[in-house]
Amino acid sequence: MIGTSVGVGSLRSAAPATRAATSGPIGRRARRDRRERHGRWFVAPFLVVLTLFMFVPLGYALYTSLFTTKLIGGTSFSGLANYRQVLASSDFWAGVRRVALFAVIQVPVTIGLAAFFAAIFDLGVAKFGRFFRLVFFIPFAVPAVVAALMWSFLLLPQFGPYTRLAGAVGFAGTNYFSSKLILATIILIVVWEWTGYNMTILYTALKAVPREVVEAAVIDGASFSRVILRVKLPMVSPAIVMLLFLNLVGALQLFTEPSILSAFQPQAVSFAFTPTLYVYNTAIGSNEYGLGAAAAVVLGLVIGLISVGSLLWRRRRGELA
Repeated sequence: MIGTSVGVGSLRSAAPATRAATSGPIGRRARRDRRERHGRWFVAPFLVVLTLFMFVPLGYALYTSLFTTKLIGGTSFSGLANYRQVLASSDFWAGVRRVALFAVIQVPVTIGLAAFFAAIFDLGVAKFGRFFRLVFFIPFAVPAVVAALMWSFLLLPQFGPYTRLAGAVGFAGTNYFSSKLILATIILIVVWEWTGYNMTILYTALKAVPREVVEAAVIDGASFSRVILRVKLPMVSPAIVMLLFLNLVGALQLFTEPSILSAFQPQAVSFAFTPTLYVYNTAIGSNEYGLGAAAAVVLGLVIGLISVGSLLWRRRRGELA
């Protein structure tokens, strides 16, 4: 009995000591280290994929851009000669200016349409909102190649339904693939593809706006348009800014649509119609892998600077922690 009581007493006295040990600085440090180990295991697969499909290709592109392959003489180290050639290329910068014009038109139109429809669906003005939200989102689920081919047949000269419609209203002979209209045609296709995606993001952001704010504006006599423009959209400005930069980066990577349309009218889509087409046609079409890699690195730096600039600007606005 005495031994038992002593054993129980020692266990009772040890329990507070154990709790003190685990709740003290050493115990907290041990728990933190354990959480960090678990966190590293969760992040490890992502880091492996990021390294294999991001950092390794970038490193290989940088390495390749320092060499020049010639028909006679083989591959030789050329240093920064490829970069000097890219920076001096009028074709490359013409493509950059073209996608800049494309972005200036396409990005505001896409986000403007997306904001308009998101606000209508959010306020419940349109009937069968769920059905129409699905209809608007379907184009984003269509692969870009399929979308470009579909619109190519719809806009086909002489036989396309939209070409016939243009002829019926007095614009006979309209060629949507001509050099004058090809950029507008690409803008139409991209707006059709991406409006639903942007609308879904903005609709989700609008649903997070407190209902009391909208009700107070309505009680104060605010009109429908005023509730949207003065109340709801300013409260989701972080989402709008994020979409602006995402669409801008996407515009700089324009490739699929012009490459598909070039099959219908090659003279309208030049060798360097966009920077990405310049990279592809230089590396694959002309077998100048080093020059193509250098152009890809330059384009990647431009996109990287825009991305970093957007993050810094949003952080300064307090949108990011």
